[in-house]
Amino acid sequence: MNIVHKDGNINKNSNGLSRWPLPNDIDNPAYVLGETSPQIPIEGISVTDLNTTFFEEVRNIYTQDKNCRILCQLLTKDCEDNSLIHALDEIWRKSYDEGRFYLLDGIIYHRTKHTCVMTFVERS
Repeated sequence: MNIVHKDGNINKNSNGLSRWPLPNDIDNPAYVLGETSPQIPIEGISVTDLNTTFFEEVRNIYTQDKNCRILCQLLTKDCEDNSLIHALDEIWRKSYDEGRFYLLDGIIYHRTKHTCVMTFVERS
């Protein structure tokens, strides 16, 4: 293995691949015989200690908001109903078209760059 240091401003921000751990093979200076590393490393886990009542309330709020209700319909069935898509407000439609929304256990998540956050309805 050969590591080359490159000085200068252009090299100060490392890319995403450089943050991944090295594979456990002979080229790795920290190689341990017989120990295998995971295929996809987990670099951060966010754990919540919320009871199911909280998530039920979020799902119920989705039924009261037009955009959330439409998104749940679109994401549940993986449907391409153009009338539903066009019924979304512009900013919601743009994110939907970009594939930024995910539905998991009835909760809508919005992916932004490298993060994925739970989506809540804005307060009136």
